Amino acid sequence: MKTLVIGTGGREHALALALSRDPQVTEVHAAPGNPGIAAVATLHDVDPMDGAAVAALATTLGVDLVVVGPEAPLVAGVADDVRAAGIACFGPSKDAAQIEGSKAFAKQVMAGAEVPTAMAHVCETPEQVVAALDAFGPPYVVKDDALAAGKGVVVTDDRQAAIDHAAACGRVVIEEFLDGPEVSLFAITDGETVLPLQPAQDFKRALDGDAGPNTGGMGAYTPLDWAPDDLVAEVSRRVLVPTVQEMARRGTPFQGLLYAGLALTSRGVKVIEFNARFGDPETQSILAMLKTPLSALLHGAATGGLAEVGLPQWEPASSVTIVVASQGYPESPVKGDAIEGLDAANALEGVDVIHAGTAIVDGQLVTAGGRVLSVTAIGADLAEARRRAYAGIDLIDIRGAHHRTDIALAAEQGTIEP
Repeated sequence: MKTLVIGTGGREHALALALSRDPQVTEVHAAPGNPGIAAVATLHDVDPMDGAAVAALATTLGVDLVVVGPEAPLVAGVADDVRAAGIACFGPSKDAAQIEGSKAFAKQVMAGAEVPTAMAHVCETPEQVVAALDAFGPPYVVKDDALAAGKGVVVTDDRQAAIDHAAACGRVVIEEFLDGPEVSLFAITDGETVLPLQPAQDFKRALDGDAGPNTGGMGAYTPLDWAPDDLVAEVSRRVLVPTVQEMARRGTPFQGLLYAGLALTSRGVKVIEFNARFGDPETQSILAMLKTPLSALLHGAATGGLAEVGLPQWEPASSVTIVVASQGYPESPVKGDAIEGLDAANALEGVDVIHAGTAIVDGQLVTAGGRVLSVTAIGADLAEARRRAYAGIDLIDIRGAHHRTDIALAAEQGTIEP
């Protein structure tokens, strides 16, 4: 099978890496990719937002499967253009991708599917914002209705900060605060069959102890030994399957990766948000654990044959991903700093260095984004996976870079209670 991965980030590197290790895959291409992806795929300088150009590249290469990684091309309809060219594509249509592209749309879908979620108000004026904040009280949860690269959500006890964030966004969704630990559960679907993946937990705050501003994600791990044994079954029954059925009923069938961000509250499992693509950095940890060939799952979803693939199989191990961010991230990330030590980190047992915001300038690998790279490690248990991941981090040198030191620490210590 020939594959083409669309995107530039850590998620796309993880997907390309998994496909390159897949015995069913003969060629991996990426557009436009990044320096890390170049080690496992052939890169093509094509704009990932240009559906016609992506479809033309896929046709020229004769690929069997296009995998659209990021949310922005999906919301722009790139997957529709690829399918219109007669090529199998993993990723929802423009209409279906609105489940991530609009928080208000997602709430409508959840209401129709009777999915448990936070109470919410859609606000378009300052007066509506103030009324909604006062109705729910602190902590205030304010979400940009549109795409915001994982940074459109503010959770704060500061009422003025909540008002200021809403004013900067335009239309917002203001929700009640959901207590309890958060879980990411992905499902691959062809619009009918729904195959849940292994749950993961990610860390959105920039600093240790879940302090600092919200980010696109600073780390993740899987599996979640502390989670209820029936979590996947319950979420599949109450959330994933009803949502896919509701999307089909609305005339916007969903094919691709449905990401459910969950809160395990004192009142049961509730959906925080839906995404229409693999999450980053959870994907890095999850794909490191996957035994089932990734191409079989993605192609099955793209072609309506997912029922024949069967439930994904997993390594009996643990995986931890730690993100290294550039100086100033997330407010004002610094670009152009040299990156050293990746070869040594990659050489460690069980470790993969995943590129995200990197570039090559005058022959030197440098930072080119906020989340520069991540180190993913697999180990016999969570303690070993953490030790290996942080050993990899210690070998990497980027001026002013920062990372969290507590990724998966509470889980390793057994101090998380669902």
